[in-house]
Amino acid sequence: MIAGNWKLHKTVAEAEAYIQALLPRVSTADGVEVVICPAYLALQAMVDSTRGSRVAVYAQNMHQAPEGAFTGEVSAPMLCELDVGGVILGHSERRELFGETDRALQLKVPAALEAGLQPILCVGETEDERDRGDTERKLRHQVQEGLAKVPIERLGEIVIAYEPIWAIGTGRVATPAQAQEAMAFVRALVADRSRAEADKTRVLYGGSVKPDNAAELLALPDVDGALVGGASLDAESFATIVAAAG
Repeated sequence: MIAGNWKLHKTVAEAEAYIQALLPRVSTADGVEVVICPAYLALQAMVDSTRGSRVAVYAQNMHQAPEGAFTGEVSAPMLCELDVGGVILGHSERRELFGETDRALQLKVPAALEAGLQPILCVGETEDERDRGDTERKLRHQVQEGLAKVPIERLGEIVIAYEPIWAIGTGRVATPAQAQEAMAFVRALVADRSRAEADKTRVLYGGSVKPDNAAELLALPDVDGALVGGASLDAESFATIVAAAG
């Protein structure tokens, strides 16, 4: 899976221009699930423009409740009505800037799954946590909390994105050895509940993935794809990363 997280970028008009440039570039991407994650207001337009193509459309967040007094939020049924295919949950920016908690994610992940949305659960450590040697403690807490209410037989359906926070938007990238070690640990945490489900779990790397480092990162044993930020905003750049996964 190669997923492009557009964050707070692209109006509907800009998204339409982008998708027309992207679709022909990824039309032969065999064996790769290509995903774009636009802002809420561009979701319907992108679902319509990608119908019949290899590109799936996911949201960047959702609330755990199907409805209620939650001003400014969007629910799983609302996303499903648009034919959105999945949702990013627990991105580091949601955690750091907007106070998203592991307790909320404990509810959001199974809610997405039950609604038929593909969840991408994001986990990762800060620079201070890595420097203190707390990477494994942080990942253990986030993965165990995020998956706590997921039935064992459905664990393998969750996509987990490992994003070292110190490598997001900084230009720094985890070395292949650092990425592999962390992602193998994430898979081992799933295996603590079910080895068979852990083998099915797709683990993505997300931290300054670019065309010039994608092939090396995607070749790592425990890497099943990438969650791409800035490099996904340009159609040619994103298509190059998709090609590296093929």
